[in-house]
Amino acid sequence: MSRRNGTTTALALAAAALTLSLAGCSLFGGGDPSPSASSGPSATGTATPTPSAPPTLRPELSASENLAFFDSVNAAVVAANAEAGGRDFIDALVAAGFDKAAMEVTADRTTVDLDADSVQFAVLFQDECLVGQYGPKSGGYHGAVRPALGTGDCLVGETRPIDW
Repeated sequence: MSRRNGTTTALALAAAALTLSLAGCSLFGGGDPSPSASSGPSATGTATPTPSAPPTLRPELSASENLAFFDSVNAAVVAANAEAGGRDFIDALVAAGFDKAAMEVTADRTTVDLDADSVQFAVLFQDECLVGQYGPKSGGYHGAVRPALGTGDCLVGETRPIDW
């Protein structure tokens, strides 16, 4: 199996696991199964909170309002492949509905052909930037919303072409 097919399959499995884990409380009854001292209706009349739906891409909303979705896509990449590189993140973001033409990514390897300490990737979204960083020297995955640069780009410095 190719690395890309493995990552795509693993992403689908991670998304399914995330959905099931979020729904787990209601599906499997979570909490203490023993009856409480007052098994009647609540005296305060408060409703039991329902689990929130997993985040989805909402193109009509701001970058900040889509950060949770951006982060969930990238967290699934990391969960599927701890050695993920820039292409893995870009491919997953494209599959999730982000515009590939609005993306940037840094190189996975340095100019002296060593593994990069981290890879940065970004999507220009509603005139702001959804920015992700992942690598061994960055303490795991981090995502943020940042203003676009004066050039209209998101990342400072040299980026690699997204030509696949």
